[in-house]
Amino acid sequence: MSRISIIAVSGKLPRWAVQACEEYLRRLPRGWAAELVEVKAETRSSGRSAVSMMAREAKRIDERLPAGARLVALDERGSDLTTVQLGGRISHWRADGAPIAFLIGGADGLHAELKSRCDFRMRISSFTLPHALARVILTEQLYRAACLATGHPYHRE
Repeated sequence: MSRISIIAVSGKLPRWAVQACEEYLRRLPRGWAAELVEVKAETRSSGRSAVSMMAREAKRIDERLPAGARLVALDERGSDLTTVQLGGRISHWRADGAPIAFLIGGADGLHAELKSRCDFRMRISSFTLPHALARVILTEQLYRAACLATGHPYHRE
């Protein structure tokens, strides 16, 4: 089974977001494993350009990527997927046995070079979302995808 990682550039999240993410990851069905990996965000008061800060954050992400992982960028310009479509993609990706890494950038997003290496780019909303909420939505959708893949009835069908 492929391991799923959520690699997120982040500062300290509110307690409610941490608890929600932990709850959804805890509820994943047997045979599904996911981990949340946080990488340090660049300090906005550093005087560096946004591109420079994203490059430094990308380096930290690279250091935490599982070997041979399929990379999925969360990107405001990425593809919109329904829950069922996301579940199908994840099931397909897991079948090849490679780890899957969902990448969440910092305040300025993901560095262009890192995004160019990703196998897929998706957005979770057309709205601008706070980092904490985006992470909660992603973990909840991973939980739903796992439930769909394991034959749990989906109330929207």
